[in-house]
Amino acid sequence: MKLHSVFLRNQCILPDRMDLLREPCGEDWMLADEITALEFYSLIRERGWHFMWVHGSCSRRGLGPTQEVATEHALARALKGVARRFNAAELVDVQATKVAGFHIARVTLEPRELEQYSSLDIPAGTHPHAFPAR
Repeated sequence: MKLHSVFLRNQCILPDRMDLLREPCGEDWMLADEITALEFYSLIRERGWHFMWVHGSCSRRGLGPTQEVATEHALARALKGVARRFNAAELVDVQATKVAGFHIARVTLEPRELEQYSSLDIPAGTHPHAFPAR
């Protein structure tokens, strides 16, 4: 997992012929493996879809015996904190420190929305989200 990694909700619909390597991450998310948010954005735009950049980050902390475990805990908590109406997120910051033998990590995600239509060109009678909110 690197900065600007892309996370997709399990139910997120991708454009036709877009097969990404994905690995499970957290309860309801998949990591789009080996692709940055900018590369993902380019692939989506080539297919006529939209990868919306939404303001409002979600930052959470995690604690663990190693930096890796602390970061995993922080990431899992941050993914749970992304509002259900968003079907994607981008990793924008990871900070880690060690205090009294424990590692503390802070992960910050920016919510994203992957959809076929932008808000200006939605056909009449079509729901704007490629993924239903719960």
